[in-house]
Amino acid sequence: MTFKELAAARYSVKNYTDQPVEEEKLQEILKVAGIAPTARNAQAIRIYVLKSEAAMEKAKAVTPCIFGAPICLMLAYNEEEVFFYPDEDNGVNSGAEDCSIVATHIMFEAVEQGLGTCWVNKFSPSEAKRVFELPEKEHVVLFMPLGYASEKGKPLPKHTQKKPLSDIVIEL
Repeated sequence: MTFKELAAARYSVKNYTDQPVEEEKLQEILKVAGIAPTARNAQAIRIYVLKSEAAMEKAKAVTPCIFGAPICLMLAYNEEEVFFYPDEDNGVNSGAEDCSIVATHIMFEAVEQGLGTCWVNKFSPSEAKRVFELPEKEHVVLFMPLGYASEKGKPLPKHTQKKPLSDIVIEL
């Protein structure tokens, strides 16, 4: 499968089977996440693998968007390790960007492994931090349910509706 085909095959799965994710597949996904580039290769990201019943209940308490997945990844970053934009005095840093790059690698490797994901940002980061008792310097960016898509977990109708490139690409 080419990268373009892989990118086209990926969609937000919003309904999962209860089939467990094989540990080998999870480990391959995490290996690919680990090779994702980050600003200055600081690797300030944290990938929390929520698998236990207790961890999944906490995730469900924070967001309604777990969609029955057997595993959920929670991506965060440590503000002490991020790259801070030079000449900015408002604390703009690479944390969310780094998590986004890693999450994208996870999504595509999941497709490669026959699994589905959904990027979830319908939650309160401060509530997630509190519920999971994360260190003060860590900030949650997203949740990502992971598992096998059910028959109900097919792409939403709007999935293939894309703006023309002329609407999103600006040449200067």
